[in-house]
Amino acid sequence: MRGRRLRRSFYARDSRAVAPELLNKVLVHGGRAARIVEVEAYAGADDPGSHAYRGQTPRNRVMFGPAGHLYVYFTYGMHWCANAVCGSPGMASAVLLRAGAPLKGVEEMFAARAAARRTRDLCSGPAKLCQALALDRAFDGADLVTADRGVTIVDDGTPPPAEPGVSTRIGLSAGAEHPWRWFVPGEPNVSAHRRPAPARRPGTDPVTHG
Repeated sequence: MRGRRLRRSFYARDSRAVAPELLNKVLVHGGRAARIVEVEAYAGADDPGSHAYRGQTPRNRVMFGPAGHLYVYFTYGMHWCANAVCGSPGMASAVLLRAGAPLKGVEEMFAARAAARRTRDLCSGPAKLCQALALDRAFDGADLVTADRGVTIVDDGTPPPAEPGVSTRIGLSAGAEHPWRWFVPGEPNVSAHRRPAPARRPGTDPVTHG
């Protein structure tokens, strides 16, 4: 995939600054590529919606830095989701890659996403995006700047939208009030419309993401 890999300095900022600038960048893994069209920012200890809100654990260790690495986690017992780690070491700032528009390797994406019937079904959600690009726990900690393990994010010259869509984040039961979701307006590959957060089961933690 032609384009310039994003430098470490791009990621080494607050996730809320990085997130809208990731729109229209290209997520690449091997021969597959998708243009990033929807993102959410998570702000570590300042954000009850973040996995890092209660501190570092073996699961979220990658979130604590350095910037420019991929944080991949398992959710709902069945899906992988990927985040670009941002900020300074220890901040646990990250951007969830929520959706992409397929660009390259579409046949491989359909093979990986047997349930997809249309191109717009391939990457239109964080779990779909990971499945389509074959990203799982093996890529947790991969360095996006050096294309470690064949995964990176590149700038192919397409700028972010001048006026991106903005909303609160999807599927949270904590920190749901923050307008930290950005998307490309009118893009058919953006994930489904906002749904209410799932009800909490007694004794479980609040639903959180990256």
